[in-house]
Amino acid sequence: MAFVEKTLPADAPIAAKALNWVDSRFPLTKLWNDQWGNYYAPKNFNFWYIFGSLAMLVLVIQIVTGIFLVMHYKPDANLAFYSVEYIMRDVSWGWLVRYMHSTGASAFFIIIYLHMTRALMYGSYRKPRELIWLFGVAIFLCLMGEAFFGYLLPWGQMSYWGAQVIVNLFGAIPLIGPDLSLWIRGDYVVSDATLNRFFSFHVIAIPLVLLGLVMAHLIALHEVGSNNPDGIEVKDNLGPDGHPLDSIPSHPYYSVHDIFGVSVFLTIFSAVVFFAPEMGGYFLEFNNFLPADSLKTPPHIAPVWYFTPYYSVLRATTSQFMYALIAGVLGYVGLIYLKSQLAAKIKAAIAVVGLVAIAGMLVLDAKFWGVVLMGVSVMILAAMPWLDKSEVKSIRYRPSWHKYVYIVFGLAFLTLGYLGILPPTAGRTFVAQICTFIYFGFFVLMPWWSKMGTFKPVPSRVTFHPH
Repeated sequence: MAFVEKTLPADAPIAAKALNWVDSRFPLTKLWNDQWGNYYAPKNFNFWYIFGSLAMLVLVIQIVTGIFLVMHYKPDANLAFYSVEYIMRDVSWGWLVRYMHSTGASAFFIIIYLHMTRALMYGSYRKPRELIWLFGVAIFLCLMGEAFFGYLLPWGQMSYWGAQVIVNLFGAIPLIGPDLSLWIRGDYVVSDATLNRFFSFHVIAIPLVLLGLVMAHLIALHEVGSNNPDGIEVKDNLGPDGHPLDSIPSHPYYSVHDIFGVSVFLTIFSAVVFFAPEMGGYFLEFNNFLPADSLKTPPHIAPVWYFTPYYSVLRATTSQFMYALIAGVLGYVGLIYLKSQLAAKIKAAIAVVGLVAIAGMLVLDAKFWGVVLMGVSVMILAAMPWLDKSEVKSIRYRPSWHKYVYIVFGLAFLTLGYLGILPPTAGRTFVAQICTFIYFGFFVLMPWWSKMGTFKPVPSRVTFHPH
């Protein structure tokens, strides 16, 4: 195909000529129009749909601040802590860049948790958006890995001992556990080799994977279209121009919508950075302002707040809890046999898996099953599109009592997060065990409770009240 460059009038603005020159060689305007400018989104978006854009903003903040931090950080066990102190005290505006990065980490997880809450409420993981959800879960896993690897880098007391505890958990895996822990650490204890490994993963490996997943997430979203609070497929009602009748161009309508949300977020973000960057020890723990000491263990070791729900699941898995877990597996297999419409062969296979799991619970240590449940508590999110059997997507048209199921699940998750921050006691462990059952029960019982009750009629068009 011959090269063709669009001809513009001689008096055309220089900016227009420059853009035309680029468009002739690279589809810049086409990309903008396809991904945002002429991308039609449902017109009934509410404030819950702001968190996707905010996540992109925080990702940019983390990358930019991370680049500046790496300029002065020393990935050396003897120098790491003092290089962070140098950044905070001697580098011009270094304290601001470091606090933006540490606050951005917590802000990232707050936004992602709210983004996932919206998906749960409005069924954004349902057909045809299963792949979008799977990419999102993969992004969440990458963020957890990125946060974990980055948490060691300040080389403070909590960084060091937190990494020691988490890496040692892999030692509970039968046969390969000790060797796997050794391979992750690169030494027999958390040391300079561990710091260098974690640094390379935090700065290079995971960010590259994360950026690829974010691109895949956005491409998949724009291929099938955005969901909306009504859970209605707007592409089912097209206008004469081929665009959905209940959609509007993202630009300028949702550009303004997002700019307002970004302004509110940056106001809150700035207030935290300038006035409370430690957030009472939740964003930056007090022990992390002490250099790592392998001979002095902190009285209470806990991960950062965004990991504590899953850490609580780990701590709740005691030897006594295993008996309740065995009873739960037996009850669940019985429920599948009595209430499921699955084929007999599949039911038999599930029964065999259940019996093998029970045998493993009787033989293997509770610590191992704690690690398994901690991992499953995150991975089970990927099964949501196939666990939810509701005849509607949005919570607006589900039975009213479904809202209370979501509320109980949310309260159990928040309780697990709070308990994970506190030192364990017998009472707190018991509450964590109850919340763990609620957490997993929400998912494994979803094929049944999600289709129970009287559903409200879903309108054929989205409901929208201009304001």
